Amino acid sequence: MLVDFNTLQEESRVWIYQANRSLTPEEIEEIRGKLDVFIENWTAHGSDLQAGYLIKYKRFIVIGLNQNLNAATGCSIDASVHFIQQLEKDYNVDLMDKMNVSYKQGDFIAYKSLVDFKKMAKDRAVSKNTIVFNNLVTNIAEFNDNWEVPASESWHNRFL
Repeated sequence: MLVDFNTLQEESRVWIYQANRSLTPEEIEEIRGKLDVFIENWTAHGSDLQAGYLIKYKRFIVIGLNQNLNAATGCSIDASVHFIQQLEKDYNVDLMDKMNVSYKQGDFIAYKSLVDFKKMAKDRAVSKNTIVFNNLVTNIAEFNDNWEVPASESWHNRFL
C-alpha cells in the first residue's frame, strides 16, 4: 500500500539506494511510476506493506516501510532488491554498490569509490565539515537527523 513517505512514522524502516550518476528528469518520472506500482503491490506473506519513497537530489532512492502495520520478510526484502536490480538494468545505473561515497561539493553531489574518498581525505580534499550521506541509517528518524551530516558525525570520520 503506497503512502506519502512524509506520513510514515519515525521508527519506519528505510533502505537507501544511491545512484552512481544523476538521474535525468525523464528517468525520475519513469522510476516514480515503477515505484508506485511496485510499492502498491508489495506484500509480505500476502499482507500489504505500508510504504512510501523519496527520490532525493536526482541520485538517491529512499524507501520507507511502516513495520508496525506489517514487517518486511525475507521474501518481501528479496522482492525489493530484485526491483532495484531491475532498475539498474533498465537505466544502466548502479544503485546497489555500498562501497561508494556520496558527498556535497557546494550544490553538486559528488560520487567516489571508497578508495578515492580515503585518498581525498588523506590529501585533505575533503574535511570533517564535508557534508556526506550516511546511507547506513535504518529508520526515518535517523534518516531525518543523521543521513546528511558533516563527515565528522558519520562513519566517514574514520578516514579524516
